[in-house]
Amino acid sequence: MPDATLPLAGLVVVELGSSVAAPYAGEILGDLGLVSPPGRIEATAVYDEPCHLLHGQRISAQPKALLGAVPGLRVVPLAEADWCCGSAGIYNVTQPELSRKLLDRKMEHVARTGADLLVTANPGCLMQLAAGVRARGLRMEVVHLIDLLDRAYQAQTR
Repeated sequence: MPDATLPLAGLVVVELGSSVAAPYAGEILGDLGLVSPPGRIEATAVYDEPCHLLHGQRISAQPKALLGAVPGLRVVPLAEADWCCGSAGIYNVTQPELSRKLLDRKMEHVARTGADLLVTANPGCLMQLAAGVRARGLRMEVVHLIDLLDRAYQAQTR
């Protein structure tokens, strides 16, 4: 049973003992805006929306705004970006056949984009999508949104 609830950034976080759930960093950065412009990344990217952000937390615009703030990054649309990739927490472990079908459908759409980068904002999705990219032999890097921003700021200092 939760000890207390605390309002934070428009969300309700629940304190469970000594740990407190925190809002997503991409939401905060997207809402506040980047303090300084990131460096250039010359690439084409596609963004796959993690279910927990899109459906659970209703976060969609902020990650896209952050991608749009990276100079040189061309973001192309992904059909069914709002559909699950099949990871769904541990769904890929408990329902591997259904998970694979979802991933196969997602990879069909991803392959059509011709993107260099497949960006997502969830570690489980990242692993699932990376497995799909490897299985299809796609020449595409799968990267977390925050890691991509870090890369852009690293490029700024070079």
